[in-house]
Amino acid sequence: MKQLMGVINLDHELDKLNELTYFRCGAAVPFASRYRLIDFVLSNMMRADLESVGLFVRRKYRSLMDHLGDGKSWDMNRKHGGLFILPPDWNDPTDTSLGDLQHYHNNLDLFKRGSAKYIVFSGSQHINTIDLQDLYSYHLEKGADVTVVYKKIEELQPEHDLCQRIEVDEENKVTNIHHEKDHPNLYLDIFIMEKKLFLEQVEHCIAHGESYFFRDVVQKNRHKFNIAAYEYHGYHAVINSLESYYKNSLELLQQENYFSLFKESPVQTKIKYEAPTRYLESANVSNSLVANGCIIAGTVENSVIFRGVQVRKGAKIINSVIMQKCVIEENAVIENVIMDKDVHLSKNRILVGDSKRPFVIAKSSKI
Repeated sequence: MKQLMGVINLDHELDKLNELTYFRCGAAVPFASRYRLIDFVLSNMMRADLESVGLFVRRKYRSLMDHLGDGKSWDMNRKHGGLFILPPDWNDPTDTSLGDLQHYHNNLDLFKRGSAKYIVFSGSQHINTIDLQDLYSYHLEKGADVTVVYKKIEELQPEHDLCQRIEVDEENKVTNIHHEKDHPNLYLDIFIMEKKLFLEQVEHCIAHGESYFFRDVVQKNRHKFNIAAYEYHGYHAVINSLESYYKNSLELLQQENYFSLFKESPVQTKIKYEAPTRYLESANVSNSLVANGCIIAGTVENSVIFRGVQVRKGAKIINSVIMQKCVIEENAVIENVIMDKDVHLSKNRILVGDSKRPFVIAKSSKI
């Protein structure tokens, strides 16, 4: 869609997944047996066929850049447009911008040289399957200056506490944006606006010492601008804590949730050519997601297993998330555990966490 470009802004996303974000930003955390969190927003933008996508990241981005490469897996390795990964590069000695406005100010050429007239902004912590073409059409239909995306949550969870809320009137116009925890309309960190207006407001914010675009332009000027609200009805999960990561990972073992996320809206990720998983005679696997390249000789129950994991004979994995290339030796027992990549667990070891606060093992550990 040549009228629309994308911005994925990771600047305001705090790395609160403890051991899982020691060496990577949150957007690079593995999820759902073969993906990374960044894959879901990138796939949404790929399906909308955006002209270009700019990714703004400030810290711990080596793993993310390795995963994304040139964007080929999302059909974004193009001669014109495509994916632009833009780490901080502050070379202008006269630059007075702060916060995420630094990214926008120092990459103005990304916005000015493209032919797109509108920009859709997104973070990576809200997993969803939004149709960005429908959002774009809705924005034009409403004649709004800004359109924000929200989802009405029937049963609020602890991970929703940090999310902003949207209040709307009967015409779906935004009347307030706040952090009141008991309000059900969650802002999904997605909004769309005209590029010309965006560039004008970037210049205005920097001139007045502002720091964050959404807060200082959209939230503070809700009475000045015509802000429409687009209600999203599909699959949604917030990954902003270790507990929310664990809970939402295991909830994908329910067929309703899994098909809601993957069936109608294919998700792309970095391609890895590996053999199918081998299940040996002693294997006993039930209600689990198991990626390719594994060798399973033990018991796996209600768990998410990533690529290349080895589960030796007599080992038991229950209610756990085991990431790439971990090795679980004979007769080891794991329950309510998140195990990061390349962990080696010795024979006869027993690791048991709490169902609400899982035990976490950092990347490349040997136990």
